[in-house]
Amino acid sequence: MKSVMFNALGCSLLLALSAQLVGCKDNNTNLALGTLERDRVVLKATAAEIITQLPIAEGSEVKAGDLLVQLDNRRQQALVAKAEANLASAQANLSKLQNGARPEDIAAARSQVKGAEAQLIEAQKTFARAETLVSKKLAGAAELDSARAKRDSAQANLDKSHENLLLLTNGTREEDLQQAEAQVALAKAALELEQYNLSELSIRATGDARLDHLPKHLGERTSIGEAVATLLDKKAPYARVYIPETHRLKVSAGQELVIHIDGLDQPQTGKLRWISQDAAFTPYFALNSTDRARLVYLAEVQLPDSAANLPSGLPVQVELPHE
Repeated sequence: MKSVMFNALGCSLLLALSAQLVGCKDNNTNLALGTLERDRVVLKATAAEIITQLPIAEGSEVKAGDLLVQLDNRRQQALVAKAEANLASAQANLSKLQNGARPEDIAAARSQVKGAEAQLIEAQKTFARAETLVSKKLAGAAELDSARAKRDSAQANLDKSHENLLLLTNGTREEDLQQAEAQVALAKAALELEQYNLSELSIRATGDARLDHLPKHLGERTSIGEAVATLLDKKAPYARVYIPETHRLKVSAGQELVIHIDGLDQPQTGKLRWISQDAAFTPYFALNSTDRARLVYLAEVQLPDSAANLPSGLPVQVELPHE
């Protein structure tokens, strides 16, 4: 009789335990596990230079534009100075062409014209006398040829003086002005590029955030593209969880879900902001009913602004819709 009673009691306990285990299994399948995370902004070095300043300590709150890492900029400052000098030279040349010749230069050119005219008159008279002497057979043909050459040379010199005067009085050619303007624009662009490269040596915060990590030390030389600072978004974190395949069709972006955070008595209500279209785990063999249950989808559930002070990395559990 006692044996029958113990057997009956044992069966009852086993059934109760089985029910509890089934209940635990159901609860676990309706939960997505993960951790609290924040968006990370990784700032990288733009040049292979030595770090000269680290003015803000790790863990500090920073605002957009705050200097986080300063790289040695002496080389780039020299390039900026060179570009400034090139721009000043191009602008001076343009101003010179726009202003035209100085009055002194024009006056000098006019004087040269008058001098050339006087020389031509003298050369013409000399040639006329030589012509008369040759006609009277008082001079040889060589003397006439010499006088003719001097007259022609004086005429050419006068023509050249006239052209020089016109070059000064007519002003600069339009094509020369356009070329000078293009040189100024080119010099400005080169200066802007060098100034931008100089600013890139000052690694600044791109937004309000928390300075999470400075992987390099003062005095170290960086490599191009090497991370030199990591920022964490100051806004409320999000729960990065893995949703089982059995609940994939039951959730969608924008849906509100309950989030349990380790250390908090009260659950939080978050909004599913993103869920992957591809499974995080895909077996290499055929997906039978057992294999499909192993598939999970990475998702992010945004917490409300009231949870902005929660630290990253805390374990979380997100309640999924029941079947």
